[in-house]
Amino acid sequence: MGKFVISQRANGDYQFNLKASNGQVILTSQGYAAKTSCTAGVESVRTNSKEDGRFERLTASNGKFYFNLKASNGQVVGSSQMYESEATRDNGIESVKNNAPDATVEEETAA
Repeated sequence: MGKFVISQRANGDYQFNLKASNGQVILTSQGYAAKTSCTAGVESVRTNSKEDGRFERLTASNGKFYFNLKASNGQVVGSSQMYESEATRDNGIESVKNNAPDATVEEETAA
């Protein structure tokens, strides 16, 4: 089963990573000023990952592939790593779909 890991950046912002059962990071959030906002971001990923249309499939300027997960308002709630092929990117999307809805939440923060 996957898990969300909430941590605090050096600048004090909070972020989360969604990790697959093998420990690999499959989605990373933006920075949030408040932990409650970060937690709301986790819930947004749980909800929006159930809809394929919320995944924006993209190609970077260096030719690598990645995706963003967007909320219903169009805001990006998480971004993937870079992938070498469209197929591996699409596997990453499937991993988010499979792991996010039931993922546990762990905190690696001082607060």
